Amino acid sequence: MAAARNFTFICGQDDYLVTRAGEQAFAELAKDVADEFSREVISGFAGNVGEVETALQRFRESVQTVPMFGGRRAVWLRDVNFLADTVTGRAEGTLAVVEGLQELLAAVNPEETAVLVTAAPVDRRRSFPKWCEKNAEFTLAGGDGENTGEMLAGVVAAEAKSLGVSFGPGAVELLIARTGANTRLLVEETRKLATFAANNGEAALITEDNVAELTPNTAEGDFFETAEAFFSGDLKWTLSALHRHFFSGGDARPVISALQNRNRLLLQVRTLIDAGEVRQGPRGLDGLQRAAAAYAARFGAAASEKSSYNVFAQNPWYLGKLAGTGRLPTLRRLIDNQQDFISAFAEIVRRPQEQEEVLRDLAVRCLAG
Repeated sequence: MAAARNFTFICGQDDYLVTRAGEQAFAELAKDVADEFSREVISGFAGNVGEVETALQRFRESVQTVPMFGGRRAVWLRDVNFLADTVTGRAEGTLAVVEGLQELLAAVNPEETAVLVTAAPVDRRRSFPKWCEKNAEFTLAGGDGENTGEMLAGVVAAEAKSLGVSFGPGAVELLIARTGANTRLLVEETRKLATFAANNGEAALITEDNVAELTPNTAEGDFFETAEAFFSGDLKWTLSALHRHFFSGGDARPVISALQNRNRLLLQVRTLIDAGEVRQGPRGLDGLQRAAAAYAARFGAAASEKSSYNVFAQNPWYLGKLAGTGRLPTLRRLIDNQQDFISAFAEIVRRPQEQEEVLRDLAVRCLAG
């Protein structure tokens, strides 16, 4: 039997989306709390174990405070950042304090105190987030991060719906291409475009031309969509992503760099998998630490540095996400990719005015088969 859901927990990888959802949730929780002194917001942002202990002690005191004039209280522990896979988050002191937090939340009486906790980013492999998912009013803001493009499109669609507008064909894709994975900027640009459409009699429709005219190209090197599309093996998606990139005034060289960076890691992952050193599991790349003990020294002085050249410097979950279940190309294909990237770069130098055509040809060579 599930425990009573006596508090609200909102988490995600994007702090802006989490905080935004938290503001809405706290307004709802505190709407019946007339006394402003019975509404309290406590910062959970901490840079070390000492600050974690201080923040949670303040939260404990607030939750256990009895209102002077009776009635219900509302307490929000916001901006929690010590549930992530960081030095502070992994510290023994932090883990001990989080155990105490779990005991406190389990004992909350929602009739007396409405409690909200918002956290970003969060390592959902840990026991505390898993416990919250089962025992709280749980919300994962922005989704699970498996498909960044879909998540961003969902943010745009939700914001547009709240403003009473809609996007025409290609408009959302161009907006995301120009703003990158910056959710705060994405929301603000959607509001700006909605205001323009309403004031110009556009029948509440934001067109692709509106986005091209009014939204600056601020992505500056965030080429996640093209890389995601390419390594998913989807040729149609890759060609569409390239079209949006160049339509918004992009350059070919950063795209090739992004492709090479990911391909370089996947080459190492594929080799380790084929050798039986690691395997793809539900939590990422299993066995990476064991493989590192055997092979990390081959990276020389860079063995302890975090870079796209060193597979052992990467997070196992991230590598598992890059590899994708059942989608990892063969070693031969990955080697051929590297050769094709080099050829494409040389071709761009020779044909600088035909960059999109060069990358389209590259995509067809690598993916058509």
